[in-house]
Amino acid sequence: MTLSDPDFDYLMTTVTEAGALEILPRFRNLAAGDVAEKASAIDLVTEADLLAERHITAALKVRFPGALVVGEEAYEADRSVVSALADADLAFVIDPVDGTLNFASGLPVFGTILAVVAKGETIAGIIHDPVLGDTVTAMRGAGTYQRRREGQVSRLAVASAVPLREMVGSISWGHMDEPDRSRISANMAKVRMAFSLNCSAYEYWLGASGKIHFTGHAKLMPWDHLAGVLVHQEAGGFAAKFDGTPYRPGETTGGIISASDEESWRIIRREIVGA
Repeated sequence: MTLSDPDFDYLMTTVTEAGALEILPRFRNLAAGDVAEKASAIDLVTEADLLAERHITAALKVRFPGALVVGEEAYEADRSVVSALADADLAFVIDPVDGTLNFASGLPVFGTILAVVAKGETIAGIIHDPVLGDTVTAMRGAGTYQRRREGQVSRLAVASAVPLREMVGSISWGHMDEPDRSRISANMAKVRMAFSLNCSAYEYWLGASGKIHFTGHAKLMPWDHLAGVLVHQEAGGFAAKFDGTPYRPGETTGGIISASDEESWRIIRREIVGA
């Protein structure tokens, strides 16, 4: 299945409108009651998350009335929706504010993510920065593009492969359990520079645009990764779970690495993830 150009334009407009109407007005403008903890003090939800997800969900149901819609915040009410992704004829996966901790802290490193899934395959992805107004988009088999607020469109490509000691990348070891946490954080000293933005949207954006050589995550919630993995792959990159198998909709465990090419992936898997 492929999306028509009008349908894809509708999705981009929907995501952009949610940013302008529900997210930006609340950035650096949240009252104490607008922020709540979910699983921990660093796992937050804000009014912007909830209202942006509702805005996008409502628009999707108008245009695609029979589709499954999986939102990060709606998942808290019905966790069965994630497993349903594997078999859905058409599904949309929303992360209204990826990087909520950054957003709630007033740090402009967050984004809205929308993935389109058909019969167990991600066929399109959108990552939007409400602050800059820029959007990265990908459709399976058609490449990855950055669309600036002013209208310029450019095709993106991952960085060329380099030796491990010259790599710059991001692995979210802070969200890992022991012993992986200590082992992987220590191994990051083998690369030129390592960091974590606590924002999958920007980490995949940086990878797809050739600014970093790899990303890695242990937690595989679909709203964090489906669109980003496609964006990175369509820019020429290679991605697989820690065990080397492809990452597919509906999977939530097993970790994932995205790298410039398959050999770079193998190096990161062996030298950084280890075990």
